[in-house]
Amino acid sequence: MNQLMQPTTDLKAQAQLEPQKRPYYALYQQEVTVDGQSYKPGVWLHGIKHNNHPDSEGVPFDEWLCTPLSVEAETISTDDGKVGRLLRFYHHGKFNEWVMPMEAIAGSGEEVLKVLMGKGLTVNFPKRKTIINYIAMQQMHTIIETTYKTGWHKSGAFVLPNQVLGGNKVRYQDSGRAATIFSTQGTLEDWKKSVSLLCVGNPVLILSVCCALAGTLLFKVSIKGGGVHLVGDSSSGKSLAQEVAASVWGHPDSFAASWDVTKGGIEIEAASRNDTVLILDEIKRADPYKVQEMAYAIANGIGKSTMTREREGRAKLTWRVLALSSGERSLSEHAAIAGSPAHAGAELRMVDINAGTRTYKAFDYLHGLADGQQFHSQLTKSCRQHYGHAGAAMVEQLLKQTDDSFYLNAFTDMRKGFDAQNPQAGRVADRFAVMALAGELAIRYGVLSWPVGTAKNACQLLFNEWLATVGHGNSEDKQIAQALADFIAKHGDSRFSNIGDKFASIVHNRAGYYRVEDGKKLYLFNNAALKEAAQGYSLKRIIQTLEVIGALAMKDNDRPQKRFRFPFGGADRFIVIDPEKLE
Repeated sequence: MNQLMQPTTDLKAQAQLEPQKRPYYALYQQEVTVDGQSYKPGVWLHGIKHNNHPDSEGVPFDEWLCTPLSVEAETISTDDGKVGRLLRFYHHGKFNEWVMPMEAIAGSGEEVLKVLMGKGLTVNFPKRKTIINYIAMQQMHTIIETTYKTGWHKSGAFVLPNQVLGGNKVRYQDSGRAATIFSTQGTLEDWKKSVSLLCVGNPVLILSVCCALAGTLLFKVSIKGGGVHLVGDSSSGKSLAQEVAASVWGHPDSFAASWDVTKGGIEIEAASRNDTVLILDEIKRADPYKVQEMAYAIANGIGKSTMTREREGRAKLTWRVLALSSGERSLSEHAAIAGSPAHAGAELRMVDINAGTRTYKAFDYLHGLADGQQFHSQLTKSCRQHYGHAGAAMVEQLLKQTDDSFYLNAFTDMRKGFDAQNPQAGRVADRFAVMALAGELAIRYGVLSWPVGTAKNACQLLFNEWLATVGHGNSEDKQIAQALADFIAKHGDSRFSNIGDKFASIVHNRAGYYRVEDGKKLYLFNNAALKEAAQGYSLKRIIQTLEVIGALAMKDNDRPQKRFRFPFGGADRFIVIDPEKLE
């Protein structure tokens, strides 16, 4: 077959078309007539078949390949530079668009056909491979960018799987799955009336909605991700709070993710919801050995490097996201099941919120409904009837603001209402402030039907509750002090002996000695025992804590260790701890 020409497209719905020199592909959007012959809508191959005779002119033939399928542009991914084609067709009046990776047609092309047919393209099955050739032959003059990530794109647009807000210069590189995550039903107005209004008077529900909206602001105010963890007994209503948050972007069931994945799985889930919200159900499903590491990963926003089969580096996954988690246990309590020490850094990245001991468990106000069960049932039903509109509506409003400093200034003002006494609490305060800002902006923009101040007041209330629980001090200092106190309580009589004994005592796995001063015991820790007691912290960091809280009872000049001589001969240095100062 000779070189095929570009397809003829009757975009102006011409009734008659002039024939071209065969062979060539033609795209007809409606029934047309070419050289007296009628052709139904679709992609056609107008070819010519030659016999073995050298002087033969060949016999023309016409093959219908599929329903109308246009190749609109060449695509180039801004994530990894891979090239594709933007394909477009209609199915039952519904517009379908798919960014096809060119590498997908390197083989048989079956995966391409599978996607197209799954989206509704009707094909002439015996000629299905010719469709792949048709796509491959098109030379594009229009180039657009694509991305595998949702959220803000360098073009200024906000990318969602089912729509691009704020521009047409970028498309979502569809894997097929994300389209089911971001789905819509009902209307925004009905969601406001039936879902968001019931949140008023309920701080946990208000915070959840604000958390779902705040992901859109992280980039604009330069705040890292993290999360909040709703803690409450089973059937307390914390899962409903997550469903309400999920309804901002999609169906409560499909938009939510699960703790029951690997660390790599968490990275994929976070990246697929970039600049929105990552909802993680019951923490008891998480691997207790990995749960704190996963919390770090969510907040840090970058995945590990991986390799292809050819040993080439694959681009790291990245994301900006706030997480809304839930569970009957806190993060550290769940990690403790595996014997893992609590890490203050992980707890600060996923802070605990009381969602179990409020007036009606997770709720404070039932809006005149008979009881918590009826309130729960009503809100659950509404979340499944109206969803997926508020997030996009928020983005559309954000796009109207062209002053880059507006949101940063607004955040600075909001942050003043969240008092934090140390840098660690300050990072948590940043998170609550950006959630409060998102809620108040959504009220101003008409996305939420709440009175002004509703979001700010709820976020301040829950932040102050968290602050009252953890205190104003350094969280790592508190964890270290508690770990040392627990170690003394557990091993004080078995792994320590009196340093004043005239004869050396036999102590298995010795942690040190004790010394009685003014009627109280001071514990003399060897270095190994000190690090064992406060696992995960360096010796230097532990000593720093002891000095800060005043628990370092004795030392030699500038050295934190105190040298002691044994009555039975010899000497050694120990860290001397006053256990009363650990409390």
